[in-house]
Amino acid sequence: MTFELSREHEEFRRSVRDFAEAEIAPHAAQWDRDHHFPVDVVQKMGRLGLFGLTAPEEFGGAGDDGDFTSLCVAIEELGRVDQSMGITLQAGVGLGINPILTYGTQEQKERWLPALVAGDALAGFGLTEPGAGSDAGATATRAELVGDEWVINGAKQFITNSGSDITSVVTVTARTGTREDGRPEISAITVPSGTPGFVAEKPYDKLGWHASDTHPLSFEDCHVPADHLLGDQGRGYAQFLATLDDGRVAISALSVGCLQACLDMVVEYAGERQTFGGPIGRKQGVAFQIADLEVMLQAARLLTYRAAALKDAGAPYQEFKQAAAVAKLYATESAVTGTRIATQVFGGYGFMEEYPVARFYRDAKVLEVGEGTSEVQRMLIARGLGLPVE
Repeated sequence: MTFELSREHEEFRRSVRDFAEAEIAPHAAQWDRDHHFPVDVVQKMGRLGLFGLTAPEEFGGAGDDGDFTSLCVAIEELGRVDQSMGITLQAGVGLGINPILTYGTQEQKERWLPALVAGDALAGFGLTEPGAGSDAGATATRAELVGDEWVINGAKQFITNSGSDITSVVTVTARTGTREDGRPEISAITVPSGTPGFVAEKPYDKLGWHASDTHPLSFEDCHVPADHLLGDQGRGYAQFLATLDDGRVAISALSVGCLQACLDMVVEYAGERQTFGGPIGRKQGVAFQIADLEVMLQAARLLTYRAAALKDAGAPYQEFKQAAAVAKLYATESAVTGTRIATQVFGGYGFMEEYPVARFYRDAKVLEVGEGTSEVQRMLIARGLGLPVE
């Protein structure tokens, strides 16, 4: 039994790493300082085929030459040099392309996917609201079917890839009625950028992910055609849950990239930094922390790619769902711990923005929040074990 990636996946890893080190690494610090979203580099990622790794050939994707594991490899390698570009790819595919590919009509796919797969456009997914995150049933945004149009009113927050110069569409969840059990009926609707009444508000001033495009969204009497409903009416919540399972593994891959970056930095620094007549790496207090970082990296990588392999193999849904939650919980919490270790090893230099370790430290925290918090993952894992946890 082997847990190694295939030769093809490793060759693909090298190609993405070469791209990331040439096109992203030299600029990542400046983008972070300027809060700059590099549209030109995102489009280069598209030309490299990164947005089409899980898409069929008919829409310009990799078809049989791609898979979910390849997407995770790409996210990991981008995240190793810049977490902002890693999350741009993760959200662009997992939250932008994937819902349309999975639940869209043929017309919707033909309309949106070619440009999204090519990286010429981006799509967002509007779920979270000021009063509704993991509790999606608390969604306050409403969509009323008036004649042959949906009229949308409400607000979303923390939405990635939603207001860039190349954003073409955002899928939003909204109340479209009430179920027989009295709970809200949640549906998903695609809203093209530029639709009157749809506004991507001023981008957030975030702790990390400064080069990622993230906005609050507002909808005021926003009219879209009735055929912009994505999937079946009332199935938006179920669609969202399934979308998040894939996203959790992709966030795990982003966390692995973060851990790899931290390990690379601290091993080099501990071998060069001199104190008391020798490198700090010879001190057990430093070396043992770096050893712990290596263990976390190996475990997180194995959990992540096991979950990705289950996805590619078409494993039973509950098995994949459990593996995704386990990987997401461990990898993201390890990334937060790993960046703390790396910052500690760097000492005072780790507190200076001129060193990349400071950027990774800021970027890591949100990994424990997006695509379901650590608390949500523990709840899902416990339920997977048969516990009636709420």
